[in-house]
Amino acid sequence: MKFVDEAKIEVIAGKGGNGVASFRREKFIPKGGPDGGDGGRGGSIYAVADVNINTLIDYRYTRKFQAKNGENGRGSDCYGKGAPDIDLRVPVGTIVKDLRSGEIIADLDSNGARALLAKGGKGGLGNLHFKTSTNRAPRQCTPGEKGEEKMLQLELRLLADVGLLGLPNAGKSTLISAVSNAKPRIADYPFTTLHPHLGVVRVASGSSFVIADIPGLIEGASEGAGLGHQFLRHLSRTSLLLHVIDVAPLHEEEDPIAAAKAIVVELQKFDQKLADKPRWVVLNKMDLVPEDERAGLVAKYRAEFGKNTPLFAISAATGEGTKELMNAIAQNIDEQRRKITEKENLQNRIVPGDEVFPKVGGDSGN
Repeated sequence: MKFVDEAKIEVIAGKGGNGVASFRREKFIPKGGPDGGDGGRGGSIYAVADVNINTLIDYRYTRKFQAKNGENGRGSDCYGKGAPDIDLRVPVGTIVKDLRSGEIIADLDSNGARALLAKGGKGGLGNLHFKTSTNRAPRQCTPGEKGEEKMLQLELRLLADVGLLGLPNAGKSTLISAVSNAKPRIADYPFTTLHPHLGVVRVASGSSFVIADIPGLIEGASEGAGLGHQFLRHLSRTSLLLHVIDVAPLHEEEDPIAAAKAIVVELQKFDQKLADKPRWVVLNKMDLVPEDERAGLVAKYRAEFGKNTPLFAISAATGEGTKELMNAIAQNIDEQRRKITEKENLQNRIVPGDEVFPKVGGDSGN
């Protein structure tokens, strides 16, 4: 199935039914008074996150969604029937934006999350509501309200704990296939990966995390070079970035360090918040470096990226160093999850003595 991670759609909620002005007319009751019913409400349109859907392809070809109008009211106190709502099922991780204002309407980050996109109009009032002691035969009624109409942008942002970042052919796809259940396409030419892949990594301690691989990023991506910044949004939900560097490029004139720093600049151009995320450096393809040169190579990269940046030397092809890397990631993520849990518990905790209890009875003064 083709991977589609963005779409533009138009949603039109249903109009409310009109209220009616009617009077009771039965045998022996020539002047029975008003009995006009209200109109039914128009159908609303909702977005619902579904874990069984992983692409927005359904909204690439069907772009307009319109709910039905509510029924008009009728005499004999009959109210119009409300129109059914429409649920648009989208992948978990979809963000809905208003195209005109750019405002984020909903962030559907969990399975079953539901958000109102366009509200149906209320039904109009029948003349039954306008009866008073001085106006016993009202002829007023109100029309139904118009439903909301919006132009929306749907953006899919994958839910992952770790994101792989690097040049094309740096070995990201080989790494994710070696440590997880993902099976991306692997070949010996650049831009083999054309859309993001997700994989679940399970470590010996019993913990697990989700890792995301996106197409390679190159210098000039902000100007549209390569695949541009098209897929960088999928790293926005991650808590950790792995910057994979090919330490044994095919062409000797290539400078992996300069290329790696250029990618950091591209991150900053796209989103400073993404560039500020914790980023670990992963030196890949160490199996192609002679053993007596490896220590010096690692020391060179450590000097370039600083002692505070975690650095790992691995070979995704042979599996060398990947287990240690995954264990370190799992430990880091577990620590982050623990801190988040503690923060939530602290916010929800009720400190003894802070409760306010109402006094029962009067004060005796003793």
